[in-house]
Amino acid sequence: MHQRMLYNKILIPLTRSVWLGHVNKCSNDGTKNVEEFSTDNLESSYNTQDVSHLLEQSTTYKDANDKNWATTPYPKDVLVKKTDDEEPSIEPENTSVLLFPGQGTIKVGTVKKYMHFPAVKELFDSANEILNYDLLKLCLNGPQEKLNRTEFNQAATVVSSLAALEKLREERPNALDNCVATAGYSVGEITSLILSGAITFEDGIRLVHVRGNAMQHAADQVPQGMMSVVCTREAKVSKACTDAEKWAMEMGIENPICRVAIFLCTERKIFAGNIEALQYIEKHSKELGFRNISRLPVSGAFHTPLMNPSLKPVFKILTSIELDEPRCKVYSNYKGKPYGSLQFMKKYILKQIVSPLKWEQCIQNIYSRSQNTSFPKTYDIASEGRMKTILKLINAKAHNSCIAI
Repeated sequence: MHQRMLYNKILIPLTRSVWLGHVNKCSNDGTKNVEEFSTDNLESSYNTQDVSHLLEQSTTYKDANDKNWATTPYPKDVLVKKTDDEEPSIEPENTSVLLFPGQGTIKVGTVKKYMHFPAVKELFDSANEILNYDLLKLCLNGPQEKLNRTEFNQAATVVSSLAALEKLREERPNALDNCVATAGYSVGEITSLILSGAITFEDGIRLVHVRGNAMQHAADQVPQGMMSVVCTREAKVSKACTDAEKWAMEMGIENPICRVAIFLCTERKIFAGNIEALQYIEKHSKELGFRNISRLPVSGAFHTPLMNPSLKPVFKILTSIELDEPRCKVYSNYKGKPYGSLQFMKKYILKQIVSPLKWEQCIQNIYSRSQNTSFPKTYDIASEGRMKTILKLINAKAHNSCIAI
């Protein structure tokens, strides 16, 4: 494991007021709260020998008791943050918001454009040691079919997004100095937590490694998937889910699931569930008030109870991770609001896996402001413009000052 770290090379040495200040380790009360979080009510019918084997063999990194090697992208001797009286005010248009993509955006070779930044190779080297496979080779050479698998794609998405931050640091250092908020779509939330210093780089990679493998296993249990739909004014979302589950049950599916998995924007929703339930929505889309239906290229019904088999492995790795106070606001997909307390952070990270993503609510809360107040600069990191496009569907004014990196 690399024991030298990335203070001046990896990611960004953040020095301005938004990022300054020592942070305290997560209190015992916060850790206890997470450990007391029960997953009993999240157990599903998949209590099989396969799942038991997964839990027994799952990576927990319990041998990583010595935390002295753990790092963040920030200097240890960072100055103490100024008080509000001492700190000069920053006009809103001079602040920034960073948005990170989720699974499914990275393509073979896209990370190549970041490789000439010196710190990027070191990022991948560190990740390779933790993952125990060559992530950089997979990102550069593929095959795409392997890269698309959840067990590899989630780690690739996080590390590639952090690599893109090196481009931002070189070209627009003020964007990092003056960052006031960050949000990540699905697994991108882990990228946001690493950026903010709430989770170290190493712990973030350990977490995403276990998360990706566990969610892939859950996706392999029964045929399942996700689909994007545009809802008309006559859309019957609740009825669609109920009727689709009833249809699947009549086809012999035990405990079928059909839910809104992602609230993307006012008109567009992402449904997820058993394949049979999704087929019902496709077949009856017109009468349900849906149009522009398209399946997503994923094999899992992420952010629904069909991901319940992944909870125990992720819970186990979370208990071994220590948290710090984030240096900027980090928005929780589960709540649609910024994390307010460390004691709930692990619980929300876990719940996000089986609960709907409130992406539209996150964006609305980030950019909520009184009339005639300027918008911050927004940076779409490593999504090839997809996060910027979604932002336009939610807040066109914020989109006007968004730059894709």
